[in-house]
Formats: sequence, C-alpha cells, structure tokens
Amino acid sequence: MADPRALFDLTGKVACITGASSGLGRRAAIALSLAGAKVVCVARREAALQSLSAELGDCAAHVAKDIADRGNLGNLCSAISEPFGAPDILVHAAGVNTREPADEVTHEGWDQTLALNLSAPFFLSQAFVPAMKAKGWGRIVNFASLQTTRAFPGGIAYGTSKAGISQLTRAMAEAWSSYGITANAIGPGFFPTELTQAVFSDDARASRNASQTCIGRNGRLDDMDGPLLFLCSNASSYVTGQILMVDGGFTAK
Repeated sequence: MADPRALFDLTGKVACITGASSGLGRRAAIALSLAGAKVVCVARREAALQSLSAELGDCAAHVAKDIADRGNLGNLCSAISEPFGAPDILVHAAGVNTREPADEVTHEGWDQTLALNLSAPFFLSQAFVPAMKAKGWGRIVNFASLQTTRAFPGGIAYGTSKAGISQLTRAMAEAWSSYGITANAIGPGFFPTELTQAVFSDDARASRNASQTCIGRNGRLDDMDGPLLFLCSNASSYVTGQILMVDGGFTAK
C-alpha cells in the first residue's frame, strides 16, 4: 500500500488562486504552496500580491487583473499561464458582497456580484479545461457560502450568486469529470476576512454566529487548509460535484 500522505502531495502541480490578495484566497495560496504546488496568485491589488509572492518565494507568481472583465479573458489566461504553464488546479476564491437590501439592489451591484462570483469561475475554468483534458487531470474548487442554501438580510444578490455556484459545480462535474477533472465547492462559515469585516467588527454579532455552530466558535483561516488540500489533490480523485461545508456545523443546526 502506498503512503497515504502522498495523496496530498502537490509537487509538480500548478495552482491558480483568484482573490489571493487577502482572506481565504491568500490562505489558499500559502497552503497549496506548502503542499508543493507552484502558485499563481490573482487579484486586482498589485501591492498585496507582490507581498504574498515575496513571502512564498520562487514557487509563486502573481497577476494583477480584474477576473470579472470578460473582454480581457484571453490576456488574463495568458498571464496566468506564463510563469509555470497552464494551471492544473483552479481555486475560485474571489468574491464580492454589496450587501444591498432587496428593495435597494442596483443594476450595477447585481451585475458586479454575478460577474465576479458566478460568471468568472465558469469562464476562467472553461478556458483552462482543454489543458486539463490533455493531461487527464484537473481540480476545480469553487467557493460556495452559507448563503448557498440560506437567505441572509442584505444578501439577495450575493446569495443568488452562491446558490448558482452549487449548480455550477454539479454541472462542471457532469461535463468534465470523465476527463479526470473534478469540480467541487467549499462552503465557508464565518471566517475573519475583508468580506466579513462587518460581522467581526460587531462582537455581539460574531458571538451570536459562533453560538449557532455545533463546535461553538467561528472559523480560523487554518481551518480551511485541510479541506482545501483534500479537494485539490489526489486524495479526492473519486469526489466530484460536491459542496463541502466548512462551517463548524452551522448548517447542521
């Protein structure tokens, strides 16, 4: 029997992580690089990406572009592929939540949310699938949410995009898994990121959210390492079209 630890080794793989300038995307880049992957960190903020690349060293590169700009997709994909070749692993961690109440949702806010949270993961994946097919191996990890299945105040656009991620993940699996490409999603609970700053800046609200989990606390960034590595590696070779909730049991109660 082979050493089970080898199932999680990403040596020789190239991973592209969107939203890598902060939060869970940044943590994903660090975790996958420590597992042996070469990582391409993508976001809009050049300075934050430069800092992350410097921290990770020669195994990392960065691309400062807007992934929601569909008209620039070709240039984006070329820039992502330039440092290490086409990615074997795609982690779609970029996201936005405008927090507009239902009666105040603007066309701009709606379009911005769906473009970044739902359209970008599909079209970026679609662009790199041919290279994955040629290798017979690929991993796509989308980011779902508590709002994939639950409605939160001020979250109608965000929740719609994350509900869409659920079906997008299943449809990706149906389309591409026979080529050795798995597609799954991670659904984070409450983690301290820029997107949830409004939650964690309110101690009473953060404490209330923690009490609604089975474990009794909110997430820490390192809680995401194991689940993400599982879905990005050979350890999950027979797992596809699934949503893994990493929420401390919030959705179990």
